[in-house]
Amino acid sequence: PTAAATTAAAPTAAAPAPTNTPAPLPEGAAGKLTVIHRTEYFETVQQKFRDAVTDYAKNKGIQLDISTANPEVFGDFLAKMQAAVQAGVPPDLGYHTLSIPQMHSLDIVEDVTDVVEQAIKMYGDVVPVTAAKNAQFDGRWFAVPFMSQTGGWFGRKDVFQAAGVDVNTLDTLDQRRDAALKISDASKKIWGWGLTINKSGDGHGFIVDVLQAFGASFTDQSGQKVTFNSPQAVAAVKWLQETYTGEKYKPMLPPGIESWTDTSNNEAYLAGTIALTANQFSIYAKAKKDKNPVFPNTALLHKFKTNDGKLLEAGQNGWFTIFKGSKNIDIAKELILHMLQPQIFDPMVQEGGALFLPAYKNQWTDEILKIDPNFATVKEIIFNPEAYTGTSYPADPNAAIDGILAAAIPSQMMANVTTGKMSAEDAVKDAHDRIVQLFEEAGLPQA
Repeated sequence: PTAAATTAAAPTAAAPAPTNTPAPLPEGAAGKLTVIHRTEYFETVQQKFRDAVTDYAKNKGIQLDISTANPEVFGDFLAKMQAAVQAGVPPDLGYHTLSIPQMHSLDIVEDVTDVVEQAIKMYGDVVPVTAAKNAQFDGRWFAVPFMSQTGGWFGRKDVFQAAGVDVNTLDTLDQRRDAALKISDASKKIWGWGLTINKSGDGHGFIVDVLQAFGASFTDQSGQKVTFNSPQAVAAVKWLQETYTGEKYKPMLPPGIESWTDTSNNEAYLAGTIALTANQFSIYAKAKKDKNPVFPNTALLHKFKTNDGKLLEAGQNGWFTIFKGSKNIDIAKELILHMLQPQIFDPMVQEGGALFLPAYKNQWTDEILKIDPNFATVKEIIFNPEAYTGTSYPADPNAAIDGILAAAIPSQMMANVTTGKMSAEDAVKDAHDRIVQLFEEAGLPQA
């Protein structure tokens, strides 16, 4: 996402304090089903979810407490949940996109292997292939895949065509950057490049994508040894430095991109002022819903290829977790399987605008694929056989690696470079040292 900020500002250097979870967590109790869930981009999806849970509780004759929480990566949600578990009053069931490795390491979630095995029996294997890497420990599942989603690159095919460029042929970072520069025209208020490196989910995602394109990684394949300080990471940071501070590429950068947040690129793309961006499907879904004139001219693109020709893309899951010490485990397990039934699940996909998609292979029916002509491409991304694990690649996810983005280390590194505070080499070393400290605090000595 991204909202067009009107004034340029250097990325902030210090990570802000965690965002407070605004309301107290509901307290679990025997005989009262307590469910917390993420907010959905489309209110209709959220309402269908809540209605289905409410009907289930009513039919079971059990009291229900259902609420939204603030489970964001920069927040204090996990700390509050840990305290609730320790106090013996956790909510029963959560639906969210939080880090399962972090939850498992805090010992706040129950083993739900039996539920996942039942879901697989009914609906086929879990997708993407990385789901098990995120939620399975010692062969046991500690979260149930509920839905999937993915991101994509979105390009204004009409703007690129007018400049003689077929946006679907731009496979590499350099090709996309050069084309974005070519089609930019400030006099027409159209800028080619709609990606920020400011502290935000989008900013961190793009920085990590570039690092990985150059062959850099935070750790080795074991996930235990920090390997970030490398020539590959330095080369990636220099590429980003050239893109965001060099004179050559200044004409393609929209005003204020240095201070964009997670809604800024959405707003700019929907306003027709940027021609290329990467995002979750919220940008696409909203354009479609609002009949925005950019929608029919939007091309959905795969991610750019790495410098050695790999396509590192995958989906992510939204999870159901049952919290440790839940007083209503059996009912919570039944509810999960209830929510996966086609008559409950498919209408949420219908309304979700590609933000709410199946997490089991056999749920991807012809009826689902007919909802949107781009769902075939979305399915290709989510079914990618390459076990791309995102930030942790080439390692499996773990709690220490998940902490790197929570500590805003990538955007801090780039702020150190773009403000002139550090060279690329020094900024990479500084980031490496901060990651080492994080790993050692997590009990992974680096000496």
